Amino acid sequence: MNKILEKEHFSEKVVKLVVEAPMIAKARKPGHFVIVIPNEKGERIPLTIADADVRRGTITLVTQAIGDSTAEICAKEPGDCLHDVVGPLGRATDIRRYGTVVCCGGGVGVAPLLPILRAMKAAGNKVISILAARTKDLIILQEQVREASDEVIIMTDDGSLGDKGLVTDGLQKVIDREKIDLVCTIGPAVMMKFVSLLTARHQVPTICSLNTIMVDGTGMCGACRVTVGGKMRFVCVDGPEFDAHQVDFDEMLMRLRSY
Repeated sequence: MNKILEKEHFSEKVVKLVVEAPMIAKARKPGHFVIVIPNEKGERIPLTIADADVRRGTITLVTQAIGDSTAEICAKEPGDCLHDVVGPLGRATDIRRYGTVVCCGGGVGVAPLLPILRAMKAAGNKVISILAARTKDLIILQEQVREASDEVIIMTDDGSLGDKGLVTDGLQKVIDREKIDLVCTIGPAVMMKFVSLLTARHQVPTICSLNTIMVDGTGMCGACRVTVGGKMRFVCVDGPEFDAHQVDFDEMLMRLRSY
């Protein structure tokens, strides 16, 4: 049992939870995820770790109420417990000095992107963060991202915050003005697809996180299989991060519509 210590609503259906998990907090690295089980008979929900505090022995999780299990997680309050939190799982992000790194986050994808951009900044990179959402109310963790970035660009579909347009519009502006050494993108699969198409045209190395397709999280169910470079891979054990230019996003999007 893992006790919830803090809760914050980013929006009606998006919630941040600070959870007791001292061993996970000590071992986690950027890119790692955990499996959360809300109750004794609950299903397994994979969530990327958004932050960790080794001193307090806590990890931070951000989840969106989509189905019954995620709604149950979001409904919990400080003092309540999650039945199980297992991790850290997956392969950590390859953090090193690349040069200029652009981090593109869409919606709740900003949460798992936060530890990556922090680590990229600490490794000596220039970090430009692009946050995108349909409207200003869905832009999350803006202050924390600003603290770890050299520049923050905000794009909203309706123009209610930052510039009006898509994440790719913001990314194109950066591509037009300076050399980019790496792009990291996390968000809806369709967003990552078009980020990948744009960076491929400009030959900018790009990594993406495919955590949205995971179910079991340990390679047992096979639900998270994707085609990368013409070969089948399992997101939970081979990823969750891959070379975005090698991912068959059309296949992934087709399979996501089946769930």
